[in-house]
Amino acid sequence: MSTHHDPFTEFRALHHATEPLLLPNAWDHVSAAALVAAGFRAIGTTSLGVAAAHGLPDGQGRTREETVALVRRLTGLPCLLTVDVEGGFSDDPAEVADLAETLAGLGAVGINLEDGRAGRTLADPGRQAEAIRAVKDRVPELFVNARIDTYWLGVDTGDLAPTLDRAHRYRQAGADGIFVPGRIPDLPALLVGVSLPLNVLYLPGERTVPELAALGVRRVSTGSLLLRAAVGATVAAAEAIRAGASPAGPVPSYADIQSLCR
Repeated sequence: MSTHHDPFTEFRALHHATEPLLLPNAWDHVSAAALVAAGFRAIGTTSLGVAAAHGLPDGQGRTREETVALVRRLTGLPCLLTVDVEGGFSDDPAEVADLAETLAGLGAVGINLEDGRAGRTLADPGRQAEAIRAVKDRVPELFVNARIDTYWLGVDTGDLAPTLDRAHRYRQAGADGIFVPGRIPDLPALLVGVSLPLNVLYLPGERTVPELAALGVRRVSTGSLLLRAAVGATVAAAEAIRAGASPAGPVPSYADIQSLCR
């Protein structure tokens, strides 16, 4: 039976499909619209992209308003949208739930909620679990992807136990998926220990999406990679023109971009 009429159910089902969900991350309307036009049914936002687009640092809890404004622009697109909300932009679980309710009301089907904090520290797992529980109590249909930043920040990575303990706490609090970004020394063991769909970050030069799929990864995010690639291509194009050459790679036409903004 089709679940297209229910975006929350459809998004959840993508984490249990034959192939893992490849989730590209957009940072503005045109990047999201271009990804939708390329055939991506589900799109995530990138907190670095949102912050950088406004001249702000990532991971400092300073882009709540910008994130909500972006979601208002993107939820008109024909895609399933999940939103990177850093640590929830508050240490108060009720305020994190308020934000989740606002985003769901705008049309988002999921959020990515991380336990990393400013200063390369980790949130208390019990307190983080309270935030997850508050969100699920308020908006039970919203897919909460609980991000564990142990490997991303290089904290408590002597063995898998601290990461698995956080995953267990977050699952008990109602998380729908677990996201462990960074370089994971023993990914197969992590997959065995996590009893929810596991999301990892695509890392160029390391495991491909088919290889991650073969291991049992259920969701692969691009994170800030697409933004960084776009910035790199922008500078490379300008430098090529300055040197008397033409920009390399495909360049959408003026009309192509206009069509994405209608």
